[in-house]
This record gives sequence, structure tokens and C-alpha cells, in this order.
Amino acid sequence: MTTSVRRLPGWARFMAMAVAAIVLVLALLFAGIRLAVLPGIKDLFGTETHDRSGPALLKSIQDMSRYDAASGNFQVVVDLDKDARFLPDAIRGTRTLYVGAGTVDAYVDLGRVGEKDVTVDGDRTSATIRLPHARLGRPALDPDHSYAVSKQRGLLDRLGDLFSDNPNSEQAVQRLAVRHIGDAAKRSGLTARAESNTTDMLQGLLRSLGFMEVHIAYGP
Repeated sequence: MTTSVRRLPGWARFMAMAVAAIVLVLALLFAGIRLAVLPGIKDLFGTETHDRSGPALLKSIQDMSRYDAASGNFQVVVDLDKDARFLPDAIRGTRTLYVGAGTVDAYVDLGRVGEKDVTVDGDRTSATIRLPHARLGRPALDPDHSYAVSKQRGLLDRLGDLFSDNPNSEQAVQRLAVRHIGDAAKRSGLTARAESNTTDMLQGLLRSLGFMEVHIAYGP
């Protein structure tokens, strides 16, 4: 006597597999909710941060002879829009709104002062010093106070982000922020403040050494 084994039709096997998949997804979701709700269990699967950076390497040493006499704090809002020709922004294009904060120092290079630039009278009561004009240092962007407010990207740009890891995605707006901060420093009168502060410093120093008259001049 033989027994026949009935096979499930294809649609029935498909339905069984679909039901099993749904049950598995629900079980995973339930497990995730349990981990989020129950105290202490979530910490078992928490992430940890490890700093495995190598030691900093000394590349060079430079002697500094400049007097940093003034420093300006600046903030700029950068609105950078990149469009693609013949394509709407919703398909291809980016727009980034970025707040950049940074500082610019103004200094006088005392290392350029030579013997001919210093004149002292015979009784050492009067001195005249000629200094080079104050200069502006490079703008320094403050990463703790600079941030992207919003980023709008087209569909193709968002798809590209899924397959690439670009750590320099904000370099363009950062460079633009640095340039605007540098331009603002040139218009701010920061060098004039630096020369005034340098004059006050040198006059106070030389008068404490016994000079009655101290004349400070600036030239090329």
C-alpha cells in the first residue's frame, strides 16, 4: 500500500514564506522596542568611541618676532548655490546655508626693525622708532562655532551620497567663509587698531626705562 504526499501549490508556498517574513520583521521590531523601553538593556548594545589617532608629528619650528596687537572676531552667513545646466534643482543641484565664525589677527613685524630705524638722543631721554605697517594674519575658522544651517540637494546628488563618503563636502562653503572673513577684516580698521596698540605698548615700555619722549612712526 502506497501513500501519496501532497505538495503545496506554488502560491501557497509563496504565501507561507511571506507570512514567515512578516512574523520575523514583527519580532525584530518588538525586540527593538523592548530594548528601547526596558532600562539598562539598551546600554548593553550601545556604541563606544575610541580615539586611535597617532601621535602628532612636529614638522617645523619658526621663531616669531611679530607683536599680535589686535584680534577681530567675525561671523558670516554663506549661501552657496550650485546649479546644473539644463536640469532643474530638484534633479541636480545643491544649496548650502552655512554660518562661519572666525578670527583675524593684526600684527606688527618687529623683526624688520633695524638699527637705522631706532634713534636715541645723547642723554637717552628721547627715542624715535620707525616700524613697518601692521599686517593682517590669515583668517582662522572656528569649528566650534561654524555650522551648516541647511543643505538642499537634488535627487541625483542624494543618490550619489548613498554610494560615496565625501569628508570634504563642506570645504567649498568653508573656503568661501574664510574669504569673506578676510575681506571683512580688511575693511574693519583692524590694522589701525594694531598700530595704535603697538604704539601704546612701546611708549609705556620705554618710559618705564627712563625715556621722557617716545615717538613711534610707521612706514613701508
